[in-house]
Parts: sequence; structure tokens; C-alpha cells
Amino acid sequence: MLGIHDLPFFILSGLLLNILPGPDSLLIMTRSATQGWRAGSAAAFGIGAGTFVHILAAALGLSAVLATSAAAFTVVKLVGAAYILWMALSLLRSKRVTESAAAPAVAPLPYRKIFGQGFLTNVLNPKVALFFLAFVPQFIDADAPNKALAFIVLGCIFNVNGMLWCNALSLFTARASERVKLSPVVSLWLKRVTGSLFVWLGVKLALSRQS
Repeated sequence: MLGIHDLPFFILSGLLLNILPGPDSLLIMTRSATQGWRAGSAAAFGIGAGTFVHILAAALGLSAVLATSAAAFTVVKLVGAAYILWMALSLLRSKRVTESAAAPAVAPLPYRKIFGQGFLTNVLNPKVALFFLAFVPQFIDADAPNKALAFIVLGCIFNVNGMLWCNALSLFTARASERVKLSPVVSLWLKRVTGSLFVWLGVKLALSRQS
């Protein structure tokens, strides 16, 4: 159908790739642990929206520019790295709330802002665009009648599977944090550790090269 082949293998590979840890997973886990599963799901849906942008761009050939233009790749890479580092700074600057024992350890963010964080974290990562260009075409026949449509279908399958995993991760992390009952001190250090990991990811992205 549509020139797509080895669909079960594509689904399995996509699930395994989605499970690999990265900035998206870190964001979901941090928001879920500190603000509940709804916050983690908001981040997950933002990431999914960003993934759709990459899917459509790759299907229309726009992502090919990132694969062939060093200047375009560098610009998007540096913007994405700067955003991740900005998020890292905000996490590292978090302070413990001590005014009231009943006060939350982390000031809650509106879900729309968490959605925006997930969206920008994903859409400003040029490696995601290059991944789709390298991975998805392997499952499309060379003589497929409509390669762009086949690409979009496979991309949507990948994204739906990713959303299932991300929301499961959000729910699991939130439930785990409820059982552990994170104290303000633990919550604060969770944000700082995550911020440090985001620094590493941001620097890694800034120093990455086209492949």
C-alpha cells in the first residue's frame, strides 16, 4: 500500500528509537515529576507537534536543505542549542520554596507554556529532521506512486507510537514521584540535575556536525 514495505519492522524500530533517552524524554520526566502527569503530557504533545513539523518539512523536501546546506544546518543547530541552554539555566536557577510546607516545591507552569517548551525543544533540533530523511525513506519503494504521501503516513505512524510512549513515560514518572513523595529539596535537586544534563545536551547539539 502506497509503496510502503516492512511496516512491522518500521513500527518496532520506531518504538525502540523513541525509547532512547534525549532532551524530549528529560523534559517530560521533569515536568511529570514536579507538576504531575498532565504537565508531562502537555510537554509530550508539544513534542509531537514539533515532530509533525519535521515530518511535513521532510515530505515536502524542506529538510533536504538542512542536509545539504552547512549554513542552514548551523543556524538551526545554534538556535536549538541556545534554547536548550536557556531551559537549562532556568532549571539551574530554581530555588527551594520554604514559605509554607503546603507550597509546591516547583512553581507550576501553565500547560500552554509547557507545550511550547516541548514544541521548541523538538522543532529546533536539526538532528530530528536529518533522522527522518535518513530513516523513513528506507521503508518506501523506489517506484512508489506518491512518495510524499507514503512519507507522511510513515511519519504519522512513528509520531503516534512516540506519543504513546511519551504519555506512558509521563504517567509512570508522575506515579513514581507520588509514591516517593518528593520533598522540596529532592525536587530542587532533580531540576538542577536535569538542568546540568540539558547543558550537556545543548553543548553536544552546538558542536554536532552534519552527517
